[in-house]
Parts: sequence; structure tokens; C-alpha cells
Amino acid sequence: MARRQKEVMRDEVHQNQILQELYLKELRTQKLYTQYHVNPLRKVHTITRKPMSWHDNLEEPADDRFLNLIHHAAQQPRKKYPETQTESQEIGWDADPLVNPERDDHRLNHFRVHKDITLYKAKMWSLGEDDRHR
Repeated sequence: MARRQKEVMRDEVHQNQILQELYLKELRTQKLYTQYHVNPLRKVHTITRKPMSWHDNLEEPADDRFLNLIHHAAQQPRKKYPETQTESQEIGWDADPLVNPERDDHRLNHFRVHKDITLYKAKMWSLGEDDRHR
């Protein structure tokens, strides 16, 4: 209750003094900038050129060094480096199969084989027979 009375007792002189202190503090901390520059820590968004302006459509010679650098950066890691650079690249770096994947070799390939009875039952189940669990 005493706190509310203290706030209510402020008069115009006290309010003026508070505002004057705030104003002087703002003036001390403000700094007027007259020279502007681009912030080096923020990425600059490029603005597209105007298609009909003559000075933007001049042909410039291609910079071979820059193009090679861009093409090298766009390559896959396996083409850029002879070995892995990070641990996550180690997974799948050697993607060649360890065993020749011949489809005719029945030792490694176990395909689904349908005999007469399995074809008959599969057809019956597709028609709606409900004795699957018997």
C-alpha cells in the first residue's frame, strides 16, 4: 500500500526531472553516423539486372580460373578427394559390391518360387477365400 502512495505522490516536477535525465542519457549514448558501408558479416543479396539495359548486356570475358573453381566445388566428394575427409564420408565411400551380383547364381539369390499348389492358393486368397489361418 505504501508503494502505491509513493507512486501517486509524484508530481510534475519529479516527472520533468525523470524525463530530463532520460533525454540526457539518450544524447550521451547516441552516435551520429555520416559514413555508411556494407556490413561484412551479413550476406549481400544480389539484385537482378535489367534485361534491356545496354551496359548490363555487355559481353565479358570468361574467367577460366573461377569457372574451374566452381566446377571443382560442384563435384562429388569421391571425385574431388582420393580418401575421406570426414567420418561421415566413410559410410558408403567404397560402394563397390564385395561379391559379384550375378542373378544366375542360386547360392546367393533365393528367389520366390511358385509351384502348382502355391499358385492355386494365391489365386484362391485373391478371390476372397478366408481359410488363410487354418
